[in-house]
Amino acid sequence: MDLIDTVRPLAKKTPSKILMVVLDGVGGLPLTVNGDTELATAKTPNLDALAQESQLGLAELVAAGITPGSGPGHLSLFGYDPLKYVVGRGALSAVGIGVKLNAGDVAVRGNFASLGQSRLIIDRRAGRPSNEKNAEIVAKLRAAIPEIDGTPVEIYSESEHRFVVVFRAAGTPLGANVSDVDPQVTGVPPRTAVAHDPASERTAHLVNEFVTRAEAALADEPVVNGVLFRGYSEVPHFPNFDDIYQLRAASIASYPMYKGLTSLVGMDVLPVQGEGDALEGKVAALKENWDDYDFFYWHVKKTDSTGEDGDFDAKVKKIEQFDALLPQLRALQPDVLCIVGDHSTPSKLASHSWHPVPLLINSPYGRKDPATRYTEEEALKGTLGLRRGTDIMPLLMANALKLQKYGA
Repeated sequence: MDLIDTVRPLAKKTPSKILMVVLDGVGGLPLTVNGDTELATAKTPNLDALAQESQLGLAELVAAGITPGSGPGHLSLFGYDPLKYVVGRGALSAVGIGVKLNAGDVAVRGNFASLGQSRLIIDRRAGRPSNEKNAEIVAKLRAAIPEIDGTPVEIYSESEHRFVVVFRAAGTPLGANVSDVDPQVTGVPPRTAVAHDPASERTAHLVNEFVTRAEAALADEPVVNGVLFRGYSEVPHFPNFDDIYQLRAASIASYPMYKGLTSLVGMDVLPVQGEGDALEGKVAALKENWDDYDFFYWHVKKTDSTGEDGDFDAKVKKIEQFDALLPQLRALQPDVLCIVGDHSTPSKLASHSWHPVPLLINSPYGRKDPATRYTEEEALKGTLGLRRGTDIMPLLMANALKLQKYGA
């Protein structure tokens, strides 16, 4: 049985407030045997103090050994079984930048890439170009690829190396069951998209033709000269988050994918001032809207980006930057404060990984916990134990006294 079906009739409205902080990709690995992870290396006096007043544990977002993408990781955190509720990155990014998808359309998440001789991938993110360069490349592609064989093609900037392509259904619905062009490694050429069912054969053709035309259009670019695709998706539908939990929920994030996902589950996406991760802008948005919502999702992106770049020291610094802001979040006195990741992104791997993420829950109703820091090693000692990601929302609801008793 879906846990949502159990929680929905138990949920009740109360004045208590829940703040869920998601440090994207926060879990890590030591660079040397018996060394420290990025979290353990970082100087985090405020997180340490919070940990000593909280319950800790580890969370597996999908299942043992399964590496979560950001979409499945977040769905799990919000209580949606990621093995049942599936959505591609394309739809999340498209909705996050305000693109309306119609039935039969397919949205695809793209990366600008750097290709060398024989089309071998040198950099899957093309050196993370500026948003201005991103917009320049998108304009060039729009001029070169307005349509493919009668199918309208729409191309949108997301941020840095990310962009979105929407293939609009022209009479016949398009399928989204297509293999990735992005091999997610360097030193090999982009893959050829392959349809996994008859309904997706036209989509695969459109994707492969787009890749060919894009490389021709970008042939004079020294760095951004290729495109990689993954995360094909049609219009997704989810049970409404507010209805399930009897909450008025707000999302505070900077990057389109996270805005898109939280919008799709029914949260209000609040405006954030500032460029990039805009942590100060996110603090301001939280303070300005504190009285209007029961649940806040508050996202930090750069703990993930620095891990993907394989930059251990930079990830440590991003953790320390969050730690410096933590007192401002605690000053709002949430009844329940949760700090967690949506997946691990160890700098050692420069990619997402299957390792469980540290979970912290602070409320007046926690038991004595031996963990003294918000780190992977300390979380292993905590009273929460090893949890599935979908356990987290019911735990937060219970600690906020928002769940009625089950059964007689």
